[in-house]
Amino acid sequence: MRAARLIEMVLLLQTRRSMTAAELAERLEVSERTVARDALALSEAGIPVYADRGRTGGYRLVGGYRTRLTGLGRDEAEALFLSGVPSALREMGLADAASAARLKVAAALTPELADAPRSAAQRFHLDAPGWWQPTGTPEALPALAEAVWDDRPVTARYRRRDGSRVRRTLEPYGLVLKAGVWYLVARADGDPRVYRVDRFDSAAPLDGRFEREADFDLAGFWEERAAAFARSILRGTAVVRLTQAGVRALRYATDRAAAEDALARGETDEEGLTTVTLPVESLDVAFDQLLALGPECEVLGPPALRERMARAAERMAGLYR
Repeated sequence: MRAARLIEMVLLLQTRRSMTAAELAERLEVSERTVARDALALSEAGIPVYADRGRTGGYRLVGGYRTRLTGLGRDEAEALFLSGVPSALREMGLADAASAARLKVAAALTPELADAPRSAAQRFHLDAPGWWQPTGTPEALPALAEAVWDDRPVTARYRRRDGSRVRRTLEPYGLVLKAGVWYLVARADGDPRVYRVDRFDSAAPLDGRFEREADFDLAGFWEERAAAFARSILRGTAVVRLTQAGVRALRYATDRAAAEDALARGETDEEGLTTVTLPVESLDVAFDQLLALGPECEVLGPPALRERMARAAERMAGLYR
């Protein structure tokens, strides 16, 4: 542990011109007295750590000293490719590895590029979860993430939609974060399937490793399954007449791909109203989605949905009369 801390201290001083004892203590999660002892140990080992005295003093490396101790470990290199999604790293238990990898990369940069990591971090940040969505970490996620990295099968207890529970032996191929929800792509009985991670009651790794298909494309598989899922749930249709404001808002109120496809086939009359046949999941879902468009949308069919919209409009009119 101490050797790793000493290396991290050198890398920190290499990326910053100077750091106070308090700053180093905070980053290294030790006391300022330990920082002083570590600085002395580095000096005795031939690394020119110099301590500036006084209120504005601190520690720095003398003479532009640079170390080549920047080799990335496997976990650090893999985590570096995920470092654009900090919340995902934390939930998978990889935040420390990514931090170490970024520090090593920063230490290896030439002086004229030394501010590149800070400059990028000030300008770009990816926040994956959707608005008003709980951000709790699924309990089984770290174990599943470790199994994905190691190609290790797991035995898991999974809760189905109907509430029943089943035990499965899975070969976890990959994890997908979609709108703040984690999904596991895994083989069960030879076929790739998709599982919601928050429905796992438990997941434990098994001995040995499974043989991953070399040509398996996680991104391509997910895109295909997501498109198929979206198509499968749109089992009904609604005929609606939209104002121009309704046309612009439709893709935000319903399934975007279905809305854009319906609008492309729609017909616009002389008054500028556009009539489309919109695929919908169900009348209940369509009611909630189309009601959000207010007077910018008139439902023409099916009759049951039009009547329900009419009753809602009458109730609203009564409230605001």
